[in-house]
Amino acid sequence: MYWAIVTVIVLLYLVEIGISVPIATLVAGIINTPWILKVIWGPLVDYYLRLGRKRFILMGGVLAAACLFIVSFLDPLVALLPFTVILFVGHVGIGFIDVSADGWAIQISEEKERGKINGSMFAGLTFGWGLGSFLFSSIAFHYGFHVVFIVGSVIVLLTLLFPLIVKEDIMVKQRQKVASLLLGEFKKKTTQLIALFSPIVSISFGILMFAVPLFMRTILEMNIVQIGLINAVFPFSMAGGALIGGITADRWRRKTNLNVYLGLSILSTVSLILVDSWQSLAMVYILIGFFYGCWSSALMAMYMDISNPKVGASQFAILTSLCNVGEMGIGNTLAGSLVTMLGFGRTFLYTAWIYGPALLLLYLIRLKKEREIISSVHQG
Repeated sequence: MYWAIVTVIVLLYLVEIGISVPIATLVAGIINTPWILKVIWGPLVDYYLRLGRKRFILMGGVLAAACLFIVSFLDPLVALLPFTVILFVGHVGIGFIDVSADGWAIQISEEKERGKINGSMFAGLTFGWGLGSFLFSSIAFHYGFHVVFIVGSVIVLLTLLFPLIVKEDIMVKQRQKVASLLLGEFKKKTTQLIALFSPIVSISFGILMFAVPLFMRTILEMNIVQIGLINAVFPFSMAGGALIGGITADRWRRKTNLNVYLGLSILSTVSLILVDSWQSLAMVYILIGFFYGCWSSALMAMYMDISNPKVGASQFAILTSLCNVGEMGIGNTLAGSLVTMLGFGRTFLYTAWIYGPALLLLYLIRLKKEREIISSVHQG
């Protein structure tokens, strides 16, 4: 829900009070930067593992809540820089929550349940994003944007009740040599192949995130209400896919899940060239989001499987950051240029084709213990 504030509410707020769109998008981009900088927060959490994961979750939550509360009293028209910096710091707090929770989950979970764990985590992210976008927009409309920040602060504090009631067993009692442990993990061929696979498999979805809304507006000439409705349902389709994909990731092999759902992603992406109405676009786009949620759960479970629990926050953060590089750094950046050069039809076809090299890399990845994992699930 914090993500909904920094990606949707902040942008709407700044534009509504008269700040130009280029400045508003720049501010939103700066505030979102900590989401990509998980490769910094993860090693810090692992270096101080002797203090436990819970402490960083609580610290990050209090920091995020405090920053939201403070900005509720700021006027961006006269204090845009403090407004931006404080929300950036608050998002750093969310970053610490994210990497600490990932590392803690790797530490205490068994491989046969990590599909469902990652499915619930990804579903929570996308569901909270969709619900938060709707809820906070309604609050802003009726009570003002300042109230949104106060309500968001309270919600963040309430979520901290969950880690407070969970007992943590700290696995190390001294500072770790995080760099040498990570270097050893990334010397493994399997880890290297997965690290290469991660940005490539994410490029296609990154392109579609920008290309499809442009297609809605320029080709189908959909109005704002229709576009808003589809974009509101889209996160919930990803959440549903994440839950289903998490379950099947624990029932089947990780690679089997990825092969099946990436294949379905190819078909749904190609289907965009057949779209001729907003109704058919809605159906195809929702399927794309659903299958994305499915294979993302299997991919995150695979990350956890290969991560060393002693540096789980770092290793998992690096791998997920590589996904963000493919999705945001490459896919989002390429979308506009591809549409301009190729048109929408060819862009959708090339976007589907990009999954091909990813599937070839997936074939080369060799995972250990998958047969034992699946066998133990069925016996259970």
